[in-house]
Amino acid sequence: MEIKRNEATMNRPDGDRVIDAPYVFVDIPAVIDQIRREKAWEKNDRNGITVFKSSELSLVVTALQASAVLDHNNVQAHMTMQVVEGDARVTTADGDVDMKSGNIIACHPGVPHTVQAITDVILLITIYNHMH
Repeated sequence: MEIKRNEATMNRPDGDRVIDAPYVFVDIPAVIDQIRREKAWEKNDRNGITVFKSSELSLVVTALQASAVLDHNNVQAHMTMQVVEGDARVTTADGDVDMKSGNIIACHPGVPHTVQAITDVILLITIYNHMH
């Protein structure tokens, strides 16, 4: 198996890391600290880091500032979203659900939903694309 790496960039000087290998260990608190230190967090209402990415599976740690919205997410793959820190509201066709630390939502492909940060929130998003 080829080991894939993300290279450091001007915007992400701490970005050099393995993102695909036979196993990848992820230090979530360290990733959260990195997200909060980057200029993108200061300039935008969100920032995120892909911590694992293969042809079938992606793991992304995403930070949203209070009131930021991920509007009309319609992921064409199975997806889970776990609230690591903070509070978020997920809106689906069936209504709103408030989520707090430790809560997870799982969605089938193509299910539209919106995520709004009630407070600053950290999400761990997993996308499983078995169509490859």
